[in-house]
Amino acid sequence: MTENSPDALDAPSPRPVRQWGFLVVLSALFAAVLNSVGIPAALLLGPMIAAVIIAFRGGRLSIPAPAFGLGQGLIGCMVAMSFPASVSGEVLAKWPFLIFGVVSVIAVAALLGWALTRIGILPGTTVVWGLSPGAATAMVILSDSYGADSRLVAFMQYTRVILVTAAASLITTAMGGAIPHAVSAQIWFPSVDWLALAGTLALAGGGPLIARMIGVPSIGLLLPIFGGVLLVNLGWLQIELPHWLLAIAYTLIGWRIGLPFSRPLVMHALKLLPAIIFSALALMAVCAGLAALFVVFAGMDPLTAYLATSPGGADTVAIISASSDVDTPFVMAMQMSRFILILIFGPPLARFVAQRSVAAGKRRLGD
Repeated sequence: MTENSPDALDAPSPRPVRQWGFLVVLSALFAAVLNSVGIPAALLLGPMIAAVIIAFRGGRLSIPAPAFGLGQGLIGCMVAMSFPASVSGEVLAKWPFLIFGVVSVIAVAALLGWALTRIGILPGTTVVWGLSPGAATAMVILSDSYGADSRLVAFMQYTRVILVTAAASLITTAMGGAIPHAVSAQIWFPSVDWLALAGTLALAGGGPLIARMIGVPSIGLLLPIFGGVLLVNLGWLQIELPHWLLAIAYTLIGWRIGLPFSRPLVMHALKLLPAIIFSALALMAVCAGLAALFVVFAGMDPLTAYLATSPGGADTVAIISASSDVDTPFVMAMQMSRFILILIFGPPLARFVAQRSVAAGKRRLGD
């Protein structure tokens, strides 16, 4: 086995304890720096940047599924806390914009994937799966079952998530929507209602566990959200989320986004990097255009409109919304609606577009 062979690149890296140490230190450092300049979601972005650096430099760390599920579940509980009892009426009042935004983002992603596949910028079915907005992990898993290059799909998905997260944070800061000193002003170790905390942890851990048991791990975020809203409104649960616990959740999500960016994966996709970035930026630009329509025709504030239509993951958008002065219920209603529709209709839609594009390519070769 040569030093530069794929097997050598995939060999386990030594001293994982040291890598974890570097990851923790770098995460804390970047989070502190980003927070000091007022970037929202600093506790997410700092660990995400640190994880990308560690992974690209040869680190072979990964977040265990139960740990990531708990982080996702805690974010779901946080989102459930932001949904007051009147949220249904607030969202229903804007239902035309909600439906238009959700369907438009999915349709634009499918059309963009079809166009890039037709002109041969990116290979085969991969681009269609890679451009599906949201549900990144689900799209990576499903893409492998339908003949796409799951490594390239993962690279496309997580590149877009990073670009969307960074852009949303910068735009939030530029628009003055960040809540001043949102992190530093928090009481990190407040007095805790331990019974309520136990119930919150049960919901946060139980939702993703049930999702994995029924074979649909991608709904691990949805179950704590819907379960939390239901249980809180019934008076059966009080969600208790001390800031130190949320920081752990943010860190786990950030690491989960950044750690797949290993050197072999990046080198595999390097030739296609300009096209991957172009496709991600094109989708982001279209979504920004939809946000502008919301501002003009719905009288929505620009930041709420931008975050609602943003083609990133629902969990990262939830974190940014929580540290920003926006209409969080509407933002999350649109993100969750799109997430559900992607899970239901994404695979057949991606398969249909990809098959049509491949058939068109064969006809061109025949001509």
